[in-house]
Formats: sequence, structure tokens, C-alpha cells
Amino acid sequence: MAAEQTTAIVIRAIEFSETSLVVTLLTREFGQVAALAKGARRPKSSFEGALDLLAVCRVVLIRKSSDALDLLTEAKLQRRFRGAEKSLERLYAGYYIAEMLRLLTDNHDPHPGLYDLTLDALGQIDGSGNTALALLGFDTAALRLLGHAPSTRQCVDCGQVVRGARRVAFAPIAGGVVCETCRSRQHSILNVHAATIEHLERLLAPHTRIPVQVPSAVYREMRGLVSRYIQAILGLKPRMQSFLPARMEPVE
Repeated sequence: MAAEQTTAIVIRAIEFSETSLVVTLLTREFGQVAALAKGARRPKSSFEGALDLLAVCRVVLIRKSSDALDLLTEAKLQRRFRGAEKSLERLYAGYYIAEMLRLLTDNHDPHPGLYDLTLDALGQIDGSGNTALALLGFDTAALRLLGHAPSTRQCVDCGQVVRGARRVAFAPIAGGVVCETCRSRQHSILNVHAATIEHLERLLAPHTRIPVQVPSAVYREMRGLVSRYIQAILGLKPRMQSFLPARMEPVE
């Protein structure tokens, strides 16, 4: 089989044998890819440093046509994730992004926009960007890019426009806002300020870019809403979600 080259972000690396690793990569051209890196655990491996979590590398893959693992034959490091050198919060933020990519994407289903978004978010976290805003921007943009954006204007039950009230009912399981007439038929309703929904709608817009801007007074409620919505989509609570910033540090 012919070898193919691409740029990848390492989103998981687990031991396969005494000398090898199975790595999960997010690639721009091929989507999520699971590949066997033979000899990657050897002290003088040619993969040295390139397969660390969240490293960006240029890789050579031999793609398999069956359900078998692809074969990773080469990986050259382009950028290492250094969040751990700056703070525990930035390290956990990186771990969260890696977990979300694994949970939200499927093997061999490319989303170039999501790949570019991930590079932008990691650049903010790895640099001097606001971690809380980088993660919130990543989550909302990823939801839109993957077709999971919640309804912020129309009731998800009856289709009526939901506007005018100071507080709005949001149903994570149903997929968005609900009107007063329909809210009694929903489960696990979140009662949030209208301003939170307005800012969420803005973050979900196609041209919104990281870093996003959200008032500190809105952040906590929006963070909780987005996290609950992601749980509803996945059917589980991501492990790293508990380590998300509970409040937003002032934007410099």
C-alpha cells in the first residue's frame, strides 16, 4: 500500500508492547486516525519527542483498507505542547481538548475546519491567551463545525421564536431553547439569562474566531450550559470537564 503524508496532532498515545505505541492522531486530510508506531518506545527511536500528547508533527502513514490499525512509519516534530511548563490549568486545558477530539470525531472522517480550530486553541493555551475563553471558543466552534450547534432562537419543540423574557429555558437533551408552553414537556431544563443565550448565539456564528470575547458576568453560566449540552450529545461526562476553569481570569 502507498504511504501518505499529512500533518497531525497527537491526541492519544498508549503502550502496545515493550517497544511500540498505538497513537491516535487528528489529521487535516484524513480526520481521526489510529496507527501503530513500531519501535516508538525504544530509547533511541526515530519518533523521539514527536508522539508526545498534543505535539504537532509531519507524519507518514500506510493506510489500511480494513479495520486494522494504520502503520505510522515516520513522524517529525513541528511543535511541542508546552502548557505544562506554564500552569496546571493550561496542561488540563490541553488534556481537555485532546479528550473532546477523541469523543466528538470518528475515524477517517475529516474536518479541516476543526483541525485548524484546534491549532488556534492550542496556540492560545500554549501561549499567553486566556485559557477559559480559548476553551469556550473551541467548544462552541467545534459544535458548529460538527453539526451539533444548539438552537438559540426557535423552540426546539414547536418552532416558535423564543425572545423577550429576561430568562430563557434551555433543554440540553432536546437541543436548545424551549418556549414557556413547551418547557413542561422537557427534562433537565436549565433556566439561564437571556444575555447568556445571546452571547452563545454570537459564539456559534460561522465567522467567530478564537480568542472569543465574553463578559466575565456571563462566562460561568455559559460554561455550565455548554458543558451540560456536550454531556447530552455524548451521553456521558468527559473526564476532563471537571477541571475546566470555573471562572474567567481578566482579559489583558
